[in-house]
Amino acid sequence: MLEQSQSLPEFAYLLLFGISALCCFVSLHRVASIEHDDTRRGLYWLLLASGGWAVSHVGYLAAPTMGLQYAFFVIGLCIGIAAVGPWLYFCSAYTGRSLHRNGTVRRVAIGVFLVIVALKVTNPIHGWYFSAEPATFPFPYLEIHHEPLHWVVMAFAYALSFVGFFMLLELFVRVSFDTRPLFALVALTGVPVVFDVFGAVSTVLVDITYSPVGVAAFAVGVCYVHFDRLQLVRMAGETDDPVIILDDRDRVRDYNAAALESFPSLVDSIGTPLEEQLPTVSSTIESSDPLLETVDATEPTFYRVSVNPFSADRTRIGRAISFTDVTSRERYRRKLEAKNERLEEFAGVVSHDLRNPLTIAQGRTQLAIAEADTDHLDAVVDAHDRMEVLIDELLSLAREGNSIDEVERLDLSTVARRSWEMIDAGRAELVLETDREVAIEADPERLRQLFENLYRNALEHGGRDVTVVVGELPDGAGFFVEDDGTGIAPERRSEVFDTGYTTASNGTGFGLPIVEEIATGHGWTVRATAGRDGGARFEVAVPPDSRTVARSTSPPSEET
Repeated sequence: MLEQSQSLPEFAYLLLFGISALCCFVSLHRVASIEHDDTRRGLYWLLLASGGWAVSHVGYLAAPTMGLQYAFFVIGLCIGIAAVGPWLYFCSAYTGRSLHRNGTVRRVAIGVFLVIVALKVTNPIHGWYFSAEPATFPFPYLEIHHEPLHWVVMAFAYALSFVGFFMLLELFVRVSFDTRPLFALVALTGVPVVFDVFGAVSTVLVDITYSPVGVAAFAVGVCYVHFDRLQLVRMAGETDDPVIILDDRDRVRDYNAAALESFPSLVDSIGTPLEEQLPTVSSTIESSDPLLETVDATEPTFYRVSVNPFSADRTRIGRAISFTDVTSRERYRRKLEAKNERLEEFAGVVSHDLRNPLTIAQGRTQLAIAEADTDHLDAVVDAHDRMEVLIDELLSLAREGNSIDEVERLDLSTVARRSWEMIDAGRAELVLETDREVAIEADPERLRQLFENLYRNALEHGGRDVTVVVGELPDGAGFFVEDDGTGIAPERRSEVFDTGYTTASNGTGFGLPIVEEIATGHGWTVRATAGRDGGARFEVAVPPDSRTVARSTSPPSEET
């Protein structure tokens, strides 16, 4: 039995590690408010391990027997090496890295940890790690003499801990927020290393690991003094976009360099209501449209504004306003809108200025036929009919250039069959060649029009007795429409999609360009090639996210 002492040095050590354990455990309540899951998980286990480590030190110094002191010391050794894992997990997660999620890294870490723990626990057998003997200065306790293996493991643990410090410091240097308080807290966490070394080389301090004290100081600092800054710096590290921090009253609390560059009026704005400093930003974050337009000396810049509230103990303490530059995307969108408006205007002009006179001419022609039926008037009727077809296809070509905004899940065979029923096929035959039910994401009306134009092309070039086959491309990569007509010469296949190109006397040259526009609008591609019977074959390639294939319960169908 060692004689217990109530000396001041012993009391100071017990108080130091007791307070350290208390700080770690009490801070766990605040850690639960951290929004980022992995950061919260890593810091939680770090504080739990460090608190347990400090408790083991208290037991080591205060236990009444040498056996209990020895046991508490070994427990502390095991918890101490275990604390390195949560520290690296926290640093990796907080700085946006993925090391903590790497399965190989995890398995290696667990393996190394188990080997080190085994060496520590079996020290009474081999004596490679430490030896112990009673000591009386500065108070009665079990003095530890470290063996070479201890220093190897200690150097390894310090090296790993330094990796975590490097991750944090690299983040603090990179982000444009004021990270000096967090920098100081991280540096404070490493200060106990000095006491570790001093205790090992002198008799002034007890040779014990003081790291729990540094972690306790870090815990109090980040959880109760700079809690919101801890979260904001992590958020800022994920993006180089402008970020403005508001308090719970929407006053400017902080901002990064990117925000100051984008909004120069933020200079000296700390403590000023956002509504006064940046009224356009204030109105944007309160509106349903998160798009913000700013105008500088050259041209407007567009930002997508997002608001991220942050809280502590379920109480909102502020908001982080981030701005994502979407200028290129917004300009492209507006250019498309302007193009579509011009196309609609063009379509309106074609529809009104050409169709109205055509309607009048058709009416007059019918009256003339009723009064004097001649072959010349029949030719006029044919010309009028051709003009009407041209107008319809020209309007269709103009409108099909628009992008597809809404699609539905459609059965390809059903659409192909119903499209065939909408044309005057005569004696021609349609064969649906597939043993699958092919579901495709498409605009119903435009997909129907695509099929109709391909069918009409087959009838125009293959004759009224042509056979048209619709089937699925290999591996479900899309679908094809082919006929057994005369086909397309290889050197002409790249020209058939040119507007106005046709080899048929009654063709308009618009049908296949319309097909290409519809395919492009869906994000598909279409190409002309040779059919199996020498006719024309058109293959439409559909990306995987626009198609789904399920085995059909019925045999392939044929429709005429």
